[in-house]
Amino acid sequence: MVTKIYGSAVHGVDAITITIEVHVNRGIGYHLVGLPDNAIKESNYRIAAALQNNGYKIPGKKITLNMAPADMRKEGSAYDLPLAMGILIATEQIYCQKDIEEYIIMGELSLDGTLQPIIGALPITIQAKKEGFKGIILPKQNAKEAAIVKDMEVYGVENISQVIEYFSKLKPLKRTIIDIETDLGDNTAVSKYDFEDVKGQESIKRCMEIAAAGGHNIILIGPPGSGKTMLAKRLPTILPPMTIPETLETTKIHSVAGRTITRDGIVKERPFRSPHHTISDVALVGGGSYPKPGEISLAHNGVLFLDELPEFKRSVLEVMRQPLEDREVTISRAKFTVTYPASFMLVASMNPSPSGYFNDGSSAFTSTPAEMQRYLGKISGPLLDRIDLHIEVTPVKFEELSDTRKGEPSKEIRKRVVKARAIQSERFKDYEEIHYNAQMGVRQIRKFCKLDDASNKMLETAMKKLNLSARAYDRILKVSRTIADIENSKDINVSHIAEAIQYRSLDREGWV
Repeated sequence: MVTKIYGSAVHGVDAITITIEVHVNRGIGYHLVGLPDNAIKESNYRIAAALQNNGYKIPGKKITLNMAPADMRKEGSAYDLPLAMGILIATEQIYCQKDIEEYIIMGELSLDGTLQPIIGALPITIQAKKEGFKGIILPKQNAKEAAIVKDMEVYGVENISQVIEYFSKLKPLKRTIIDIETDLGDNTAVSKYDFEDVKGQESIKRCMEIAAAGGHNIILIGPPGSGKTMLAKRLPTILPPMTIPETLETTKIHSVAGRTITRDGIVKERPFRSPHHTISDVALVGGGSYPKPGEISLAHNGVLFLDELPEFKRSVLEVMRQPLEDREVTISRAKFTVTYPASFMLVASMNPSPSGYFNDGSSAFTSTPAEMQRYLGKISGPLLDRIDLHIEVTPVKFEELSDTRKGEPSKEIRKRVVKARAIQSERFKDYEEIHYNAQMGVRQIRKFCKLDDASNKMLETAMKKLNLSARAYDRILKVSRTIADIENSKDINVSHIAEAIQYRSLDREGWV
């Protein structure tokens, strides 16, 4: 007799159903096959102790357990519970009164039979629903995350005894049900950051609003203490609330990375990732022997903030070029390939020179033009080309710092951003992969960013004078489209183009 239990394996941000087959025969031995890693191979010790502490045992027979498909490597300790249930049923220590083959079962066992949380609960549940499973049983800590998926029976359990009692019809389990619309609507968390705390810098706030409205990448260049980091940390407070599809996408990635357990299961706010400049290229884009999402994927639908950009290793910055363009990163290994979403807003900050100050003679610490060019040369032209807005941040004057009046709060700026995004959502309603201006491709730019003669002439002059690339041309059009949306203008006019060109500081002579 062969007993079948169903589990699941995480592959990228998706899942693959795993069939666990248990066969019991005469003899003695415990044979686990199907390319398990060391954590799974050690499961027999955890299972034996857990069963013994709950009144059961692994009998002295020949037990063969196969994890199919057998040619795909399985990893992690989340298979303890389905393996244990398979052994109990195959050795006739329990009799299932419910069809266990209608459920996906996952969970790591402690020695006393209690369950530890797993990673990837959301993609596992999504895949289970696609394949027609009735429900999923997993640790209680993962239940709320899995219950995001509608029309799936989700049961969070604390120990193996509850699972045995459920399938033996001795004691029912309480189903976990959440209403994601209500759950997101009740999110009243107040951020500790707000744009009203920023003194002066009105022109920079305007740039941040444009960046948020169109999802544009932005770089802030200015001396120490001018407010670059302060401004960057407040950018998420003016971004639109996440939609339900965005919440699911973001939660899937964080689930695979094991970061949802401490977040009550759901990622409700847009991510803000700020890695240190010593980060490796693998940690930034993802990878490893068994690939995991990197910082750019954890920032999906949110913000990736790189402070002091020239201090990052050049190799680290260069690996971002393709994800910035394609909004996804593909990691290839000899036997498999995984793709992680990476649609994020890049916000970078940097000093204009090694001394930290502009070459304007107003500071005792200045750098020569050659030193400034050498410093800026650490960032490649192709990378700068992929950044839409280049902004010079100047120090705040004493009069502005000492002003007791508060600036415009984030909630007011956010209202304008949300209105602009609503215009873009309507514009791109027929494009499945495009939601805001920064995601436009060449065809969409030609269709939605048409210029009149005066605007076209101004852009032509800027292209020749600044020696801009074709990519910079497209990005100017995207930014000007966003500026027009903020002003609720159907057409792009000269003032929109002029403002967009103004935000290409690093393209002007004297910078690079």
